[in-house]
Amino acid sequence: MLFKALNRHIKKIISSKEIKAENEWEKQNSCPIYSELIGVLDEDLNKIRGIVGTSLDIKVTTFNFGENSELNGAVIFVDGLVNQELIAQSILQPLKLFKGNEIYMPSKPCDVVEAVRNCVICSADVVYEESPAKLINAFMSGDTVFLIDGFKRGLIISTRGWDKRGVTEPQSESVIRGPRECFTENFRTNTALLRRRIKSSLIIEHMVIGRKSQTSVALAYVDGVVNPEILNELKSQLEDISIDALIDSSYIQSYIDHNPFSLFATVNYTEKPDVASARILEGRIAIITDGSPFVLTVPMLFIESFQTAEDYYVRPSYATALRILRFISFMIAIFAPAIYISLTTFHQELIPTKLLFTLAEAKEGTPFTAFIESFIMVFAFEILREAGLRLPRPVGQAISIVGALVMGEAAVSAGIVGAPVVITVAITAVAGFVVPSQTDVVTILRIISMVFSAFLGGYGFTLVFFAILIDLASLTSFGVPYFEGLIPARNVQDSYIRMPIWTMKTRPKSLSGVDDIRRGKTKNN
Repeated sequence: MLFKALNRHIKKIISSKEIKAENEWEKQNSCPIYSELIGVLDEDLNKIRGIVGTSLDIKVTTFNFGENSELNGAVIFVDGLVNQELIAQSILQPLKLFKGNEIYMPSKPCDVVEAVRNCVICSADVVYEESPAKLINAFMSGDTVFLIDGFKRGLIISTRGWDKRGVTEPQSESVIRGPRECFTENFRTNTALLRRRIKSSLIIEHMVIGRKSQTSVALAYVDGVVNPEILNELKSQLEDISIDALIDSSYIQSYIDHNPFSLFATVNYTEKPDVASARILEGRIAIITDGSPFVLTVPMLFIESFQTAEDYYVRPSYATALRILRFISFMIAIFAPAIYISLTTFHQELIPTKLLFTLAEAKEGTPFTAFIESFIMVFAFEILREAGLRLPRPVGQAISIVGALVMGEAAVSAGIVGAPVVITVAITAVAGFVVPSQTDVVTILRIISMVFSAFLGGYGFTLVFFAILIDLASLTSFGVPYFEGLIPARNVQDSYIRMPIWTMKTRPKSLSGVDDIRRGKTKNN
């Protein structure tokens, strides 16, 4: 209780300092934003240039149009973010054929803008706008802004056409059976991938985060299925984010994580549209960030780390066996070196006699304790793993495999470590990759459990185990208990055991809103 009270007090102090720092930052970095256009083309362009500055990629093209060239106009766009062929065909060429004097009347000057919008520009997405700030955000996002001298309203025309990565197979969530599409860095492609799978009741709400980056962020959820309390809380947290640039979805994750000091994440992510769609249909909310191929989903449950997309595409018995295997591998990845250290150092009587003689013979001649041996091998493995991840893929794979074989064999031959330690660390390393989303957590907990087992033996191992359980049991994700779904109940058919799809008739109670019925065995049931 004392620790929790102290932690709350520290958070209040930190948050008050952050608010003061943000206010000072806003004062120092504020710039004039004009409320609306005044209708004089040269002055309006000067206002926009005063905000965005002079950049090589910002193109401003002025021209005359109309039957007698009596109208002056300008298009503004960012080179590299637009389809210039579309600008020429949809804007410039039609304007050359525009007979402005036929509809221009001094008493109704807005007729020209309306005629250009409705009868001239060949685009399905054209909107009026007077605010320079919104016009700037539009052409900085890939649209084209069209201004006419003498009119206060500008036109925002959709002409986005930058280079983008195509929809490919996922890198971190590969499957043998099932869809092989993954999200990309393109915002509209990601929303379309979700819309293809959920055509009814899917709501996609748009917002902009980042003072300088002006990054587009979308919330995707199913109306009636989502819990309105969770939705409102998430919207409130996103609106309170104060940041100059939003580069990746992980920035949002750090802001909305309710337990930032816990080792376990309470905000999940995926790069597969089918996984995101399935979570949305259970009542979760997806957060799509422009420029990021990873979509966040909240709330997150601990059981999600041990579920894969392929579990729902194979036979239930096989999926159940794989889930149990993942749970066992997760425990091995954390506690196998700690158990080896505690048994060989403090509790030799628990080891079978023949095995004890074998371990003693293998350890004979090595200069270090079991803890030092294990730590050396774990540390060497982490170096190899990091090197394999950062180097180009062909070189990285060769270094990871060859380096592990050569170093392990050389360490045993030199008498630095014993063969049992190499085997234990090797099994631990492989088991750590079975649950990829928990790899970073496993790495830290493995070392902590090794240290406690080296000093306290089995008591230290038990102490770490119960500390992990207490931390997991105390976590919540947007008010939903982190351990939800692990407790056996009649309405839980998708935890340790994956039941047939048709038996999962209701959505998780803690996640869903009013509509909690999702399927039946037949249309009449």
